[in-house]
Amino acid sequence: MVWAKMKFPFEKRVKLAQGLWLLSWLAIVGGALNFCFGCFLKTEIRRRTEVMDNSNIHIVPNTLIVSGLAAIGINYFAGQICQDALDVGRFPRWKTFLKPYCCCAIIFTSLTLIGVILSFTMRSSLEGSLQVGLRNALRFYKDTDTPGRCFQKQTIDHLQMEFRCCGNNDYRDWFEVQWISNRYLDFSSKEVKDRIKSNVDGRYLLDGVPFSCCNPSSARPCIQYKLTNNSAHYNYEHQTEELNIFVRGCREALLSYYTALMNSIGAGVLLLFLVVLASLRYLQTSMEAVIGQENTEIETEGYLLEKNVSETIVEYLNPVMKLLLLNQVQDGLVKAEAGAQPE
Repeated sequence: MVWAKMKFPFEKRVKLAQGLWLLSWLAIVGGALNFCFGCFLKTEIRRRTEVMDNSNIHIVPNTLIVSGLAAIGINYFAGQICQDALDVGRFPRWKTFLKPYCCCAIIFTSLTLIGVILSFTMRSSLEGSLQVGLRNALRFYKDTDTPGRCFQKQTIDHLQMEFRCCGNNDYRDWFEVQWISNRYLDFSSKEVKDRIKSNVDGRYLLDGVPFSCCNPSSARPCIQYKLTNNSAHYNYEHQTEELNIFVRGCREALLSYYTALMNSIGAGVLLLFLVVLASLRYLQTSMEAVIGQENTEIETEGYLLEKNVSETIVEYLNPVMKLLLLNQVQDGLVKAEAGAQPE
């Protein structure tokens, strides 16, 4: 049973070939954008590896890079096919090539689809990775003399200023970690001694934030220490005052940034690939009916599938399954022969 059948007069076939040629070049540009976007996303993730707990998120840019490169090659051949489709004498040379070509195109279009789906489904994984990674980064902020952590302070400061954020969930996260190194504390000071003694873990905690949390858009000079002490500052009310530090947490800022990046281009490119693939299939099936005909301007029929979806899947999977089964049988025979050899 033919699926999605359409009639194609000569003029319609010509317009289909011309339109598909243009679409194929647009798809090449889309594939190049997909590739470049995948590289950019991978670079952005690598830049902030220190504030992420795992690297599972790399599967998204890797998928986009591979599918982008494949799209460039696949759609280049699609453009060549469209050109030859306008000449009945040149089109038959593509006949044996079109079936494996369509299979490859479907596989790599599916890969793009997987990349788009992953960009949506990995949001929770990314959020969890940022949650743990940022929490550890805040703890290690003060360890500028510790090998492997000496650039952590610089990373966090740049991050907070670039994304206009403060802390993990919000600025209060800095109240729960000692972010000033002991080498910069005056242990002869009574205030320092009292703060350390008042903490069960012996840490120097204070209601303050690093300078990178300061909001340069604020008219008031930055208040970064004693944030909860109203009497420490003139004309200041912590609960009602619009703080002149960033109040948004860096986890939320980074999550929004990466989610927007991952969702921005993949869906549009995927839609373009699907249109090219479907149009090419219509062109192929409508042109096959012209081959061998004296009158090349006759009306023909084009379709997406010669059989229904399930039968088509079985038809394409059978050769693959037979090949796998043959390999398994051969492996079994080799093992049996090896076991039968006398020691």
